[in-house]
Amino acid sequence: MTTNGGPARPDFERIALLLQGGGALGAYQAGVYQALAEANLHPDCVAGISIGAINCAIIAGNPPEKRVEKLRAFWETVTQPPLGIPGIASINLGDGLAHQTVNQWRALGTLMFGAPSFFQPRIPPPIFTPAATPDTLGFYDTRPLKSLLESLVDFERINAKEMRFGVGATNVKTGNFVYFDNTTHTVGPQHVMASGSLPPGFPATEVDGEYYWDGGVVSNTPLQWVLDNRPRQDTLAFQVDLWSARGELPRDMIEVDVRQKDIRYSSRTRKGTDEFRRMQSMRRAAAKLLDGMHADLRQTPEAELLAQEADSKVYNIIHLIYHARRYEGSSKDYEFSRRTMEEHWASGYSDMARTLQHPEVLQRPQSADGVFTFDLKTQGRV
Repeated sequence: MTTNGGPARPDFERIALLLQGGGALGAYQAGVYQALAEANLHPDCVAGISIGAINCAIIAGNPPEKRVEKLRAFWETVTQPPLGIPGIASINLGDGLAHQTVNQWRALGTLMFGAPSFFQPRIPPPIFTPAATPDTLGFYDTRPLKSLLESLVDFERINAKEMRFGVGATNVKTGNFVYFDNTTHTVGPQHVMASGSLPPGFPATEVDGEYYWDGGVVSNTPLQWVLDNRPRQDTLAFQVDLWSARGELPRDMIEVDVRQKDIRYSSRTRKGTDEFRRMQSMRRAAAKLLDGMHADLRQTPEAELLAQEADSKVYNIIHLIYHARRYEGSSKDYEFSRRTMEEHWASGYSDMARTLQHPEVLQRPQSADGVFTFDLKTQGRV
């Protein structure tokens, strides 16, 4: 899966990569990034939630030529068999009950034994330790992840601010959503781990005396953070979601569980994009009005207020959404087997490569609102 060369950098001030949370599904994002890297589309800004935060840290914390290699190292490490017993790799399981059964057994193995160098079961479980502290109130111990991040991520590179970096987390006490941003924080492993501390499986992570849970508790999508950043810039944004807000009516109880998870964690990304488009129309209208306004009027408080929101920048929002196969079931976000990881990675690579075959994706929008959105599953008619 390689391409030779790639297009020149598109005519945008900023290329942003935005990664949702979704556990084991995050290998899809790694495949997306590989296709972007091979097309010479290196981001200036990355933002993520949960597993998206981990992928972002690996990307931002390595030079371009090492990023795919380090992503591969992470995903191959955490998908090793937890007991050292090789899984089924070469048998064609099809798309039916046999494949679903094997996936459920693999997921059960993760529940029982964890994922190597990522998380391991806490013994005894926290329900039997009434004196537990906030950083032990989880069914799994995530301390192994800290060592893995330190081995794969150069946090000095992140803090050198060569690339804008942000990860979202939820303050347990206040319930407020917080972004740990390398322009305002000195980022370390704890910030990335805080973004992925999803209860009740994982305990809260302490950062500067405060405890944080997974950002997905409040919002699983970092799109708004990038779009709200000041100063505003012409932006080509690749939004990579792991949960699909749209889906079919469930046909059994397994599909009920799958559907409610998809809806809960999709974070209404499409709604956010639609609202941004409407807001951007008003900002561009304000900018046009201000350009033609008499100098005396421009000095009024009302005009100054308009000027703060006026924006003539353009935005391409390229939306990729992982669409799970039916056999993956409700355990798709914690089924950390090597075979499934490779399937997710290949899907992400394929979807991004096919998206880039549409030339309008990399062109500046010409619409009145200055916003272009693209979804391979709709505009690409796949």
